[in-house]
Amino acid sequence: MSKKAKGKGAKVAKLPKTKCCVSKSKCGRCPLRMLKEGTLPEGYTVKRRELVRVDGKKVSKKKLAKAA
Repeated sequence: MSKKAKGKGAKVAKLPKTKCCVSKSKCGRCPLRMLKEGTLPEGYTVKRRELVRVDGKKVSKKKLAKAA
């Protein structure tokens, strides 16, 4: 995973799940919640509760980690 800031107190970027778990109290990595907050990585969106890429390519965890 990539780090947001280097040095003391660096935080690791939270990656969204690839599919929403439909819990009533949205979990911390829910793609729907991240979309609403604007914390979803660049080039990704949510359709039918699933994480998809804007350009239509397949979502892979490796590429997702790189984007975040």
